[in-house]
Amino acid sequence: MGKLDGKKIVIAGGSGFLGLSMADHFADAGGKVTILSRSRPKGSGRWAHTTWDGRTLGKWAESLDGADAVVNLAGRTVNCVKTPDHQDEILRSRVESTLVLGQAMRAVKSPPPVWVQMSTAHIYGDPPSAVCDEDSVVGMGFAPTIGRAWEAAFHQSKLSSQRGVLMRTSFVIGRNRGAGGGALGTLGLIARLGLGGRVGSGTQGMSWIHEDDINALFADAITNNARSGMYIVSAPYPVSQVEFMSTLRRVIKMPIGLPAFEWMVRIGAPLVLRTDPELALYGRYVVSKRLAAEGFEFKFPTLMTALTDLYRR
Repeated sequence: MGKLDGKKIVIAGGSGFLGLSMADHFADAGGKVTILSRSRPKGSGRWAHTTWDGRTLGKWAESLDGADAVVNLAGRTVNCVKTPDHQDEILRSRVESTLVLGQAMRAVKSPPPVWVQMSTAHIYGDPPSAVCDEDSVVGMGFAPTIGRAWEAAFHQSKLSSQRGVLMRTSFVIGRNRGAGGGALGTLGLIARLGLGGRVGSGTQGMSWIHEDDINALFADAITNNARSGMYIVSAPYPVSQVEFMSTLRRVIKMPIGLPAFEWMVRIGAPLVLRTDPELALYGRYVVSKRLAAEGFEFKFPTLMTALTDLYRR
């Protein structure tokens, strides 16, 4: 018997790296999974797919009727050059999808009693050394602004009868199931090329979580009535950038890790990797006080165990 046996779960925005990982995990636990996305996910799995635009109410809302839970992961990737157009898409894709899910909840006869909502640990900004928990103040800048708007849309949209769980998630490390390998895919490539050394100061925080742990936590949020409100979703031992890359190099047996000075990253990230240099130059240390107090046990609490597992497979 699986933990989610027979439960109907809808994953909105589930066509990406994390969504496919979560869909597989839920199916392994006995869940009946429907993915809502703009296009059919790359890859295959034991899930159904329904098309939506993440913005307007449509026939897709029927997938929520009688479901046991909805998980909302929808949002344009932040791994891009932050042009004005991209910034607009990053905001709207998160807020509009959350608001239209709220409309759908009100349009169906039997809305799911549980709503698990993705948010971002980047809401705390980029403090150089402070370790943030659920009681910490949120930060300033583009990402915290997005996070606040996203969470406000969730609070506005959630039904009063629903148990809502809000997950401020750090970056997830896992395997490629056909929709890309997430952040680790890029970092692994950089390390294999011998470029995985210190970036900028190297002291910026890298808070991370193994896909098995985030999937287990989201599954627990669906079945555990005690889970409610906001959580930081991150492994209990965040590390600096230089330690993250050093550990990754040890696991993949790459002895060389050339450093990248800040000026090199600011030029190279947008030109070569087509991404925002600040994703590499800044970071944050986050730890969940609530998960520790409530006794959630991480399968992969340390980076070495997590990376060893992922590359061993």
